[in-house]
Formats: sequence, C-alpha cells, structure tokens
Amino acid sequence: MINFPPAVIFFVGAILLLLLPLRIRPAAFLVFPAVAFWWLLSVNAGDSLSMPFLNYTLVITRIDELSLVFGYVFVLVTFLGGIYGYHVKDTTQKVASLLYAGSGLGVVFAGDLFTLVIFWEIMAISSVYLIWARRTQQSRSAGMRYLMVHIFGGSVLIAGVLMHITQTGSIEFNHMDAGIASYLILIAFCINAAVPPLHAWLADAYPEGTVYGSVFLSAFTTKTAVYALARGFAGWEILIWAGVIMAIYGVIYAVLENDTRRLLAYHIISQVGYMVAGVGIGTMVAINGVSAHAFTHILYKGLLFMGAGAVLYATGRSKLSELGGLAKFMPGILILYMVGAFSISGVPLFSGFVSKSMIIYAAGLSGLGLVVLFLNLASVGTFLHTGLKLPYFTWFGKPQSLENTTEISRIPPGMYIGMGLTAILCIVIGVYPSLLYNILPYPVDYNPYTANHIVEAVQILVFTGIGFFLLIDLLKGKNTISLDTDWFYRRPAKLAYKVFVVSVNSFFGWLESIVLKMVQLVLKVGTNPVGYLSDTIGSAGKRVGGVTGKDHADYDPDKQRMPLEFMGLLVLLVFVGLLAWSLFQL
Repeated sequence: MINFPPAVIFFVGAILLLLLPLRIRPAAFLVFPAVAFWWLLSVNAGDSLSMPFLNYTLVITRIDELSLVFGYVFVLVTFLGGIYGYHVKDTTQKVASLLYAGSGLGVVFAGDLFTLVIFWEIMAISSVYLIWARRTQQSRSAGMRYLMVHIFGGSVLIAGVLMHITQTGSIEFNHMDAGIASYLILIAFCINAAVPPLHAWLADAYPEGTVYGSVFLSAFTTKTAVYALARGFAGWEILIWAGVIMAIYGVIYAVLENDTRRLLAYHIISQVGYMVAGVGIGTMVAINGVSAHAFTHILYKGLLFMGAGAVLYATGRSKLSELGGLAKFMPGILILYMVGAFSISGVPLFSGFVSKSMIIYAAGLSGLGLVVLFLNLASVGTFLHTGLKLPYFTWFGKPQSLENTTEISRIPPGMYIGMGLTAILCIVIGVYPSLLYNILPYPVDYNPYTANHIVEAVQILVFTGIGFFLLIDLLKGKNTISLDTDWFYRRPAKLAYKVFVVSVNSFFGWLESIVLKMVQLVLKVGTNPVGYLSDTIGSAGKRVGGVTGKDHADYDPDKQRMPLEFMGLLVLLVFVGLLAWSLFQL
C-alpha cells in the first residue's frame, strides 16, 4: 500500500534543507535519497496511489518494473551527486537539485497525463537554476534559452494532452495510438530527449552549469524523456531512425568541440540515440536494452561530468586548448574518469559493454542490419572522443596555459569519494551484469560475454586507438565555435528583442503616459471643476466664478477647492447616468 509518492520525500527534503543549520545540510542532503531508496525497496510492482480530480482519477504513483528501473538509478545518482558536491555551500543549488530529482521521480511514477505534466514543468523550472547558479553572463544567457525551449516543449505537451483527453476521454498514460494529439506529445518528449533538430539546448546549456549542477543535469531530463518514450511510443518506427541520427550526429559534433563539458554533452545526445532507437524497435529485448543502457548511462555520464568538473574546479579551465599535463597533478581524477570513459566506450568488464550491446543485439534480431552498422560506427566515435581525445589533451598533452602548480586548486575529498563510488558501480555492473538484468522490465535471455562480442569490441577499440594516434594533430582542441541548430534562434535574437521587447515596451510606455495624463486631468476636474474652468477660461478674460483674467495670477485653486461631498455627488451622478443608459440599451 502506497501512502505518498516518492517525489514528496525530495520536496519535503528541499524545504527542510532551508531550515536546518548550515553545518549539517550537506549530510542531511544524503538522508533524502537514502529514504527514497528504502521507499523503493518497500513497494511492489502493481502498487499504486490514486485520487479523484474533477471527473477523472489521478494515478499519482504507478509501480511497475519499467518505472522501478529508472527510480532506482535516479535515487542512486542523487545520493552520489550529494557526496560529490558535499563541499558546496550554496544551499539553493542543493534545494534545486532535490526538486529536480524529485520531479524526475514524479514523472517516471506518474500513471496519468495530468500528473506527468505537473512534474514535467517542475523539472524544467528547478533544473534551470543549476545553470544560472554559476553566475556568469554565459550561464545566464544559456539558462534563459534552456528555459524558453522547455517552456515551449511544455506548452506542446499540454496541448497534446488536452487534445488527447478531448478525443479519448482518458487521462491514463499508456501506449499511444497515432494521431495529432499523440504527435504533439511525441514532439514534447523528443525535445527533452534532445532529438535533432530539437537538441541544441543541451549542448548549449549543460556546459554552462555549475560543477555540481551539471552532474544532475546529465542524469534526469533526457532520461525521463527516454522513459516517457518507452512508456508511450514503444514500437514507433520513426524513433528507430531518429535514434540512429542522434547516435551519429552526437559523435560528429564531438569532433569539433574544444570544451570538455560540451564534448560530453554531445555524447549525451549520441548515447540517448541508442535508447531512442531501442524504443523504436520496441521488442522486449530492445526495451530491456533501453532500460539497462539508461541505468548505466546515468552512472557513467555522471562520472564523466564529475571528472571534467573536477578539472574545471581545480584549474578554472575547461577548454582542451588551455589544458594539458595534468596527469602528475591529479592522477586519481584521471583514473576515475577513465572508468567512465571505458564504460561509455563499451570496453569489456565495464558497464556500457553489458547495456549498449543489448540494444544492438535487439536490432540484429529484428533484421535491422543498417541500424547495427550505424550504432557500431557511433561506438567508434564515442571511444575516439571520450576515451582518447578528451583524456589525452587534458591529462597528457603539452601544457597550454597553466604556468605552475599554484594555479591548481586542491580538490575536495567529497569529489574523490563521489567519483570513486560511481566508478565502483560501473565496474560491478560490468563484471556482474545479472545485478542489473534482474531488475529489468522483462526476463533477460542475453549473454554479453560471448567470444564474438568480445572480439568485436576489442577490434573496434584497437583500431580506433590506432586511428587516434595517426590523426592526433587533426583532433587536438581548437579554439573555435561550432554552429548548431541553435543558430536559428540565436542569430535573430537581437532583432527579435528589438521588435518584441524594446518596441513593445516603448509603445506601452507611450500609451501609459497618455493614460496617466488623462487620469490626472479627470482627477483635477473631478476635484474642483469650477476652479479648473476658472483657471482655464480666466486667462481669456472671461469671468467664471468671480475670477477675471487680470487677477488670474492671484487665483489659488486650493483656497477655492470644492467640498468632498460635491465631488462624491458628481461621481454618483455619472454612475447613475451610465447605469440608466445601460438599462435603456436593454
């Protein structure tokens, strides 16, 4: 029996965190994901929590195998992120991250579309603070663009939900049939999943987040979208090719990137592409692969952002063209980062090897040879950039800007502990995949450690490594700007600002000044109409109320102000006249 949704644990935690003494807040933060994990262990598939709303029944919490997989990993990454950011003194960042994680849980356990929409919007609003909290001009601008994109996506989602309810009379969130309403909902989900050309917000915003906040950003928004797609659109063939495009698109743009966290952001797009393609395939094996890969991706991508964030924290730099030679100063961060790099690259004995390959295996079973080929090609690009390019030019390349070790700050212990625990999980899942397979939505009949699969993976890794060292001069970081689809709303931004903000503001300012003058005139006449007329007409030499033109200079309206009773009578007569006119019109 469920008495409250898991999101409540995090929302209450966000409030309590503001009330607790400052010194215990970092430790208190860890309590809430621990309680949420206990909550997940205490529920069973089939449990639910519902309540009446208008003529509908809201299923605030629905427990099944698919939602539980995402729930487990969301809680885990929140706990690990709290350890990584234990040193962070900005309580509002931690409050925002609890709201963000809680709303993500709300989405994956929502059994109806109304509940999903509410948590979807909270997720967008709470996450943007983790970008703005960096307090730079770039983060402010990127955060605003991020917010506008997600407000648009939320509006499309609401439109689709309302249309769906009108057409079907149901608010249940289950598999969607084709139709205009379903396509609107699909577009909204694809925006959050960063499906091209709706993806540029991710590579624009995530690199501008705080060191702490980017770990959370990499975990929730795209994965809640993957869950929503798996719940509502499994088997939609269009998603197969959308996912393939994502997988290839992300690795191509990663070639062009100089900023470490922007490079990792493009690889989020690429890796989510595997999941979207798996949703499109829609078989039980494919959905298992989607769930498994989402689970491992959240962990190893969080680990990669932790590593890149540690470098940024220590050096103040994130561009490959400004880094290099850090291996001797932070070898521990390098080792832990490489665990994440091996995981995302599908190296045997690491987590990505046992999850990514399940999606490719599902494509093969469905006879999608071209999909298998493209996804394997994307794996080459993943290892090339995340496993070779980024660590080489960050830790082993020739130092570019750092003059001496005094420029390198000491990394807090919490960062090492958070990365260490995440790395352990990545290795444990890779060595014992049954720990993950046992919680997947469907029974698993897949063995990743076959001779063919291991040989195939090793060949890809070896030949990719050879190619990297042959082309190393071409792959080094260059201080350039990559144009992406965000150009279409960045380029006209100044013109749009002038047309829709400056011009509109000027128009309403002019209109306001006219209205203000009219109000002042009405008040002046209503307060003392005789005095006003005397003041106005007297200058023409006419006698009004005993005042002449020649003695007009001596006229003091304050001394001849009408009684308040007369002013109230005047207002009453006007009101009665208007009322009589209205009745006459009837």
